[in-house]
Amino acid sequence: MPAAEGIGTRKEKSLHAALKQRYAGSGGRTEAEIGPYVCDAVDQYGVIVEVQTGNFGAIKRKLSDLTKNARVVLVHPISVSRTIELRSIEGELIRTRKSPRKGKPADIFAHLVRAPYLPALPGLEIELAMVDETELRTDDGAGSWRRKGVSIVDRKLDAVRETIRLSGPADYRRFLPDALPDPFTSKDLAAALSVRAELARKALFVLSRLGLATDCGKKGNAKLYRKTADRETASGRE
Repeated sequence: MPAAEGIGTRKEKSLHAALKQRYAGSGGRTEAEIGPYVCDAVDQYGVIVEVQTGNFGAIKRKLSDLTKNARVVLVHPISVSRTIELRSIEGELIRTRKSPRKGKPADIFAHLVRAPYLPALPGLEIELAMVDETELRTDDGAGSWRRKGVSIVDRKLDAVRETIRLSGPADYRRFLPDALPDPFTSKDLAAALSVRAELARKALFVLSRLGLATDCGKKGNAKLYRKTADRETASGRE
């Protein structure tokens, strides 16, 4: 059922809850029922806010339905600085360290790749919240083998450093820097954005579907792309 797509409060992380409260503001409300959906927040002006930390494909139908009757802002937190706090199962602090990974605005494409036409959805804006956070972990033996059984139990918001509002496809031209050669490859884009090649390929998948970049042949095994001039973009209705 559509309502099942809403995120309940029982399993949400503290980061998610804090962002809901921040965007609802003093005059808004959280966990607001809008038709068949439960929305994260509605601010004092009636703008619906959905906070999504993971893949956007899971909520694209919900967003498409909501934007038919209201303005919607999809908030996606990106961690610029992450402190990792490890505790024992009894709650005693074992150690604290800083994660070496620093998120970038281009990380949005790791999630947009599942819903590439979402930025063109009429009535929808996507806001990147560049945050400092603390990730709480417990050495309980029940977590991923990659973390040697350590479980991630919560994510806490420490600060919002900056917000970046993307109001439509044209705003995504920021991810095609002026320094790119013409034509360019995904490797060129990765270097220009200082991201990994895999993320650059995902970015080009999305940007191509938004009408901002176009495939123009190959150089060896590498696809070549060109930036497009202003043109009609995808409708956003998948």
